[in-house]
Amino acid sequence: MKSRVLFAGLFHETHTFLPDPTRWADFEVTAGADILRKEGDESPTAGFLEEARRHGWTVLPTIDARATPSGPVEDVVFERFWQEFERRAAPELRTGVDAVFLVLHGAMATDLIEDVEGEFIRRLRALPGAAAVPLFGVLDLHGNISAAMCGQSNGFVAYRKNPHTDAKAATVRAAGLLQRCLATGRVPRMHWCRVPLLWAPPGTGTQTDPMLALTHFAAGVESSDPAVLAFNVMAGFSFADTRETGVTLSVVTEGSPEDARRQLRAGAELAWSLRDKGAVNYPPVDEVLSKIGPSPKGPVLLVEPADNIGAGAPGDGTGILRAMLAHRVTSGLVAINDPAAVSALASSGIGAAVRLSVGGRCWKADAGPVELMVTLVSRSDGRFDLEDPHSHLASMNGTHIQMGPCAVVRHEGITILLTTRKTPPFDLGQFRSQGIEPKSFGIIGVKAAVAHRQAYDPIATASYFVDTPGPCSSNLGSFPYRRLRRPVYPLNPISEPEYLFA
Repeated sequence: MKSRVLFAGLFHETHTFLPDPTRWADFEVTAGADILRKEGDESPTAGFLEEARRHGWTVLPTIDARATPSGPVEDVVFERFWQEFERRAAPELRTGVDAVFLVLHGAMATDLIEDVEGEFIRRLRALPGAAAVPLFGVLDLHGNISAAMCGQSNGFVAYRKNPHTDAKAATVRAAGLLQRCLATGRVPRMHWCRVPLLWAPPGTGTQTDPMLALTHFAAGVESSDPAVLAFNVMAGFSFADTRETGVTLSVVTEGSPEDARRQLRAGAELAWSLRDKGAVNYPPVDEVLSKIGPSPKGPVLLVEPADNIGAGAPGDGTGILRAMLAHRVTSGLVAINDPAAVSALASSGIGAAVRLSVGGRCWKADAGPVELMVTLVSRSDGRFDLEDPHSHLASMNGTHIQMGPCAVVRHEGITILLTTRKTPPFDLGQFRSQGIEPKSFGIIGVKAAVAHRQAYDPIATASYFVDTPGPCSSNLGSFPYRRLRRPVYPLNPISEPEYLFA
């Protein structure tokens, strides 16, 4: 008889310091049988569906809701998601299911619920027929994972790479653990540890320490202990003001709690020893441009984590654009999310000269819109397919991307792609779909922290991280945390770290 596996997805990385809320309309919602059509789009959901087909499972799809990182999620959003999930899941659970598989992010928060994923699993477990069902799934490594969530779960596997080129692969691995459980009848448990560390996103790339050493450690634990099915290193998402925010470790194991605690402690001590490796600090963009000049042999990347769209920033910051103008850059390229600017160009013909206000509308510390005389080069519907199906962006949206109506304008030596839906710059198809070849520019502004590297590093002659105004500053001491569990490094002095275990 085929195994019946209940499926759901809930994916949002919540920046709680942003002023604008995230509403239900901001989510891309797929329900019921429509979820099955995601097979082949290279997303984590596609990875699950492909494995389900391979193992012969009967998939019971409920609801999949996902949104680009943004501000606090309204409480009614989670309640609506839960109602839709319960309506579809409850009848299947009454009939009987063999397992549950979830595609989650791990850092979603609403105004009243700091640990949305943990609350979701708690409610799920309370449904008739769900208390003892094996529960597996996949997580983004930037999740703020709670002890409660792990204590109610059997086998979550986190991405191990940042950029998240392994999102689908991590899902396939988690599905393999589920199949092992169904085939053997051995149900693993999860154990958890919190390390009192807070790392800004640029400090969590897995090509360098601290994450490089920690991922090697995790792989070593898995290879040396057959009982350990997965060891997860969660870098956390530092722009969420919750008690769960920060670095956590978890282990999926068929072994003893004592062995799990010993392994987690060793990982925690390694993380603590590398704590300074995750600290980042960048020079002002004007200082960098003064050194490289207006016409470098490029492309030279100016990476601004403070306006990192992948962490929830609005993507309309003007810091790099203003610096390019001030330094008279001769061949510059930037993308700015500005629906108002795109609308203002609606009645202009291609080649028209237009006075336009660009960017600077969404973050109080920005200097405001830049007034420019521009030439309208092109416009489009903003749709494109990823050039790299393993792009970080595929972990969020699959391979079919929609930037909304777009316009390309030029001011002297600077080309600007204007979008109406903020789109993380994780794939070169974003520009090439608009007739722009990034390799032909001297300087490119990139609103990202780490996830752009898969696409942009291969074409860059140099890359500089720069400081600009924006809500994703790497200076974590500048954020007014109220709920964050203290003490935590680097915000507080800690002589002897306390590791929490569950």
